[in-house]
Amino acid sequence: MPLRELFDPDLLPALDLHYAQRRPAAGLGSGEPPRILLLYGSLRERSFSRLAVEEAARLLRFFGADTRIFDPSTLPLPDQISNDDHPAVRELRELSLWSEGQVWCSPERHGAITAVMKAQIDHLPLSIGALRPTQGRTLAVMQVSGGSQSFNAVNTLRLLGRWMRMFTIPNQSSVAMAWKEFDEQGRMKPSAYYERIVDVMEELVRFTVLLRPHAASLVDRYSERREVGLKADATAALAKAATV
Repeated sequence: MPLRELFDPDLLPALDLHYAQRRPAAGLGSGEPPRILLLYGSLRERSFSRLAVEEAARLLRFFGADTRIFDPSTLPLPDQISNDDHPAVRELRELSLWSEGQVWCSPERHGAITAVMKAQIDHLPLSIGALRPTQGRTLAVMQVSGGSQSFNAVNTLRLLGRWMRMFTIPNQSSVAMAWKEFDEQGRMKPSAYYERIVDVMEELVRFTVLLRPHAASLVDRYSERREVGLKADATAALAKAATV
């Protein structure tokens, strides 16, 4: 399906447009559309985490956000090669730097997130020089399960979000028996699970816009300021010594 059609609001049959807010961030001082990166954790041809992320992206577009979905199919394992030389790693990092918020959706496998999901997060360092690809960004976590409802994957994603210094929103989504929730075209059927994803995406847009004016101050840390200052002092001392 072409990208234009993929995010056409008319192709949201499970969304009751009578109750949906076209711009949930309206009145919150929003300017440019919130920039949201979406990651999924399965390489199966019919990947339910990818299908859930596509539904989330449709909703985010409907709510006024700009979205990008990263394809992890060519991503190497962490430490397998030099990260800086791999185009998929560079793309992932550039998208993370571009984003103001992110959506992470993983299948639950053996009570945890998948290796595909973890590899993507492991390829995102806390800092790239003076740039920080995740720090200060909002995060929404989701999971899909083949069996009964569980929250192991979203709990792990929350832990990782905290470690990556992100602001994880309170709401989350866990889709049980995901194989029953999508039709043959890969679209999610109307259900309480779908409505929860609507809630989560609406909340993510609001939190992203609310935090936007304060993003820099919320991640300003004494320890980092001191580290930068000490490096500057050392550089100045070396320059002074070189002129003596």
